[in-house]
Amino acid sequence: MHQEAVPAEAVPPQAAAPRQDPPKGLLQQMEELMAALNADLSRLDADLQSSAEKPATSREDTADG
Repeated sequence: MHQEAVPAEAVPPQAAAPRQDPPKGLLQQMEELMAALNADLSRLDADLQSSAEKPATSREDTADG
C-alpha cells in the first residue's frame, strides 16, 4: 500500500497541470477533435475530387478522339 501513495506524493500539482487554462470537459475535447477531423476530411475530399476530375477529363478526350 505504501507504493500507491508514493507516486501521488512524488507528482507536484504543477507538473500534473503545466497550463494555467481551466481543464476542459470531455465533451468539449471531443467536440474540438471532431471539428478538426471534419476540417481535415473536408480538405481531403476537396483534394480527391479535384485530382479525380483531371484524369477523368483526359480519359474522355482520348476516348472521343
